[in-house]
Amino acid sequence: VQNAIEIAWNPSSDPSLKTQAHDFLNQLRANPSAWLVCLSLFTKEPRPSDVVRHMSLEIVNHAVQNQSLDKENATSAKIGLWNYVQSTYAGASPHPDSSNIQNKLAQTFTCLFAALYASGWGTFFQDFRSLAESDLQSGTQDRPGVTFYLRVLASVHDEIADQMIQTSAEKAKANTELKDLIRARDADGIAVSWQQILSQWSQLDTQTIELCLNVLSRWVSWTDIGLIANETMLQCLFQIVGQSDTGHPESGASKVRAACVGVFTELVAKKMKFDDKIGLIDFLNVETVVSGLIRTPLLSNTSSPDYDTDMAETVAKLVTNVILDVVAALNTTQLDNNNRDRASGLLQSFMPHTLRFLADEYDEVCSTIMPALTEQLTFFRKIAKSSSGLPSPYQEMLSPILDTLIAKMRYDDTSSWGEEDDETDEAEFQELRKRLKVAQQNVAVIDERLYLDTLARIIEASFNDFKQQAGKMNWRNLDVALLEMYMLGELAVRNSGLYQKKMPSSEGSQRLINLMTLMMDIRVSSFNHPTVQLQVMEICVRYHSFFEQRTEYLPQVLEDFVHFAHSDNAKVRNRAWHMFLRFSRTLRPKLGNVSQSIISALNDLLIIHAEVPREEDGTDSSSSSQQGPQDPTFQSQLFLFETVGCLASAPGLPAERQVSLLQPVLARILDGMKDYCERAIQGSEQAIFQMHHYIEATGTLARGVSDWVPGKNASPVPAEVSAEFQKTSEMILYLLDGLKGSLAIREASRFTFTRLVGVLGFSLLQQLPRWIDGLLSGTPNGEEIASFLHLLAQIIYGFKSQLFTVLDQLLSPFLDRVFGAFAKPPQGTDDVIQLGQLRQEYLQFLQVVLSNDLADVFISTTNQSKFDTVIATIEHFARDTNELIDARSAIAVLSRMTEIWGGPNIFTPSTNSSIHQASSPSPNLPGFDDFLITRFSVLTWTVMANPSFHPRDAFATRVVQEIAALQQNILTKTGASYIEALQQKQLPGAGLHGPVANQYLQSITTMDSKAFKQWLVKFVQQGPGG
Repeated sequence: VQNAIEIAWNPSSDPSLKTQAHDFLNQLRANPSAWLVCLSLFTKEPRPSDVVRHMSLEIVNHAVQNQSLDKENATSAKIGLWNYVQSTYAGASPHPDSSNIQNKLAQTFTCLFAALYASGWGTFFQDFRSLAESDLQSGTQDRPGVTFYLRVLASVHDEIADQMIQTSAEKAKANTELKDLIRARDADGIAVSWQQILSQWSQLDTQTIELCLNVLSRWVSWTDIGLIANETMLQCLFQIVGQSDTGHPESGASKVRAACVGVFTELVAKKMKFDDKIGLIDFLNVETVVSGLIRTPLLSNTSSPDYDTDMAETVAKLVTNVILDVVAALNTTQLDNNNRDRASGLLQSFMPHTLRFLADEYDEVCSTIMPALTEQLTFFRKIAKSSSGLPSPYQEMLSPILDTLIAKMRYDDTSSWGEEDDETDEAEFQELRKRLKVAQQNVAVIDERLYLDTLARIIEASFNDFKQQAGKMNWRNLDVALLEMYMLGELAVRNSGLYQKKMPSSEGSQRLINLMTLMMDIRVSSFNHPTVQLQVMEICVRYHSFFEQRTEYLPQVLEDFVHFAHSDNAKVRNRAWHMFLRFSRTLRPKLGNVSQSIISALNDLLIIHAEVPREEDGTDSSSSSQQGPQDPTFQSQLFLFETVGCLASAPGLPAERQVSLLQPVLARILDGMKDYCERAIQGSEQAIFQMHHYIEATGTLARGVSDWVPGKNASPVPAEVSAEFQKTSEMILYLLDGLKGSLAIREASRFTFTRLVGVLGFSLLQQLPRWIDGLLSGTPNGEEIASFLHLLAQIIYGFKSQLFTVLDQLLSPFLDRVFGAFAKPPQGTDDVIQLGQLRQEYLQFLQVVLSNDLADVFISTTNQSKFDTVIATIEHFARDTNELIDARSAIAVLSRMTEIWGGPNIFTPSTNSSIHQASSPSPNLPGFDDFLITRFSVLTWTVMANPSFHPRDAFATRVVQEIAALQQNILTKTGASYIEALQQKQLPGAGLHGPVANQYLQSITTMDSKAFKQWLVKFVQQGPGG
């Protein structure tokens, strides 16, 4: 056995031999007698290696835990191990095991405890306590018996009381019974042993005392509080926690004190009645303990290199537990008046400690106290809402809380900004800022005036410092002032905006307008730090209405944006490109007179240079040219092109002026396309990327010019402007013809096509067949076809009947591509997803065509040959019960066709209507009435009869409702003919006869649409037998 273990754990062992060793040990583990060999192997002298002994104990544990040992064998194992412990950890010359083996041995004893404590080893704790007591009397500092006793207690807790470990119900019940037995038999004696050990805390080694305190912390939650919270024990704890100087944070004494704080924390966290909890906090004198700890050298100076952040977090957790319990108590009606006053007093006395840890330089400490502050503010908020205001003691807490929250929003003096090495710290700090922001918002809800006054005071003070110091102040102070100014808007403009009828909409709005005026007057934007510049841009965009009213500041803010757009800092520059677009869009009507100067100032930034991905960047450049280059800088640069388009088409600018502003930009793009065209067609990767960028820049420029959205009226684009874009559109079509095989070019062209619609209007639609030929040439994937279907549906929605002639020409070849994509078997998960998207877009496209007066395009001379295929695809999707959403959409399309081509309604379901008085069908499409009955109606019964169709499924219910609508639509168009077909063929075919069939016929002919849908759902769910 020893050889097998050593071979199995030896890294240099022969692999085949190691495999044999593992197989042997697995067999050994399953052998019910193996524990005897392993027990003797563990206890033998000389001792084998720790690996051998550890594995030996593991096999013994396995035997005990899996109940393969009867009580007699378990007792034998206990005797063998106990004899070993007595000889190893007691006596004149103990020679204890390593910590690793001690922990494993303690685990083995815990397994024996679980098996024998109830019956067989009732003296378990007494035996180990005797071992510890004899060791305590030895007079030496190193007490192995005491240490091992504490390890066993820790292991027992982990086994039966650790709430973090999930156990079965049977195991949980057994653990509860064991805890009850311990409380009845041994808890008093164990508590006495803790007192004995802690009473010698200054004589014993610090590791033993730390271990004892950690054990005590674990056992607090499930033992009698009186065994720990008593005068004798507390005297020891107060002495340990009250040490004035414990040296370095990593010293043994410091760790002991931290463990002692942990005991207080667990004591406070122990569940009990609120009255008892308030009494306990007072009895433990926690406030005095915390005050003393804060004054110790390791916590008193946060800037000291010896500042103990771990201890600060530990004490902050103690304070948090106190505050959470006190607030919970105050939030109930269970406290009597005396205890309520005591609880309120505790909240006041702990306020300085809460603020101390909230303001801690280290964010981990601040985060620890945040839950307590959040609960406290929520409590204040509840009081303020239910009464006229906060009681005076609570009101006095708000101002220092808000001041501390704002101060904590500041970057600390040791932090930098924008360095890659600090990205993780920056992310954590921004997350903390979010939590601090929520706390500030709570204060604002409680006392809005205090919030406004405080923020205005702090922001004005920072701006005055900036002015007095000629812009040479600490960037961190200005950053937090601007951040608070941005946050102020959530209160100042939350209802009706910054202005209402050109006047400030509220007191908060007036404060904010004053601050905006001050910010612009002293030119805060001139401060040369990235985070300040970023904040200024965010503020200007958020409060753009300020510049609508105070137009005298427009030249200054536009100058700032242009400056930021040229910044040497990439973050500022790229963000400025985006923010300038947002600012320009909102103030577009007021920028016409300065458009030329702004566009000229941005001209040097509009030069496009595509970057070929490098292999060291982790990008496969060969695939990028097919899938589209990933160029973050260019994606940001596109914002500039949209900004130029927006400025060049500002309301009030004459058409010739718009052309003069746009023509140089478009000419540069067109010239670039011509320069790179041949190289791109020859396969140059750089040229393809460059062409991709030129095409997308064109589309983005067009989006700036026109805000056209399908179905909404937009300002018409002057014909002269459209003519300029027409030239570039022709060039893109030429490129598409030559570069059909490049997915990157097709994607860029599709991107641009959607944006050119608003600029070129109907002239672009006349080019639609050429666009389809270019975008869907070769073997386009399902995603490309689905995207174009979606785009075409939007165009139809926007132009409606104007599109009939163009759509009539392109529909058949376009549908051929769609049907070809449907016929192609999917090769993987991506193909399945793309096919699903294509199916949805196809059905939506059909619905849009039918709903926008273009239905005749399906039956025109040009496209009539495709009609049967279209119907067949719709019927196929309607029958697919695996895709119920598409099935419902397909049936809805059939219903729409019925309404359009079924002719006038000849019957209306009603209790007063007679089906026999209905006139003959008069379909708009000859023979379509028979088609409705023999194809559409039969389809509905086929769907409902499908064995895989489960009518109680939520989506299936919607399908049945759509079927009900289709059936009644057929009835309204065909009248008695439909009833006759139902009676003679379709109902019998569906298994509906006699009264059931008559019930169905009565329902469909007498109920309105809503009632029949509800009835049919219930009918189908109950089954044909009703």
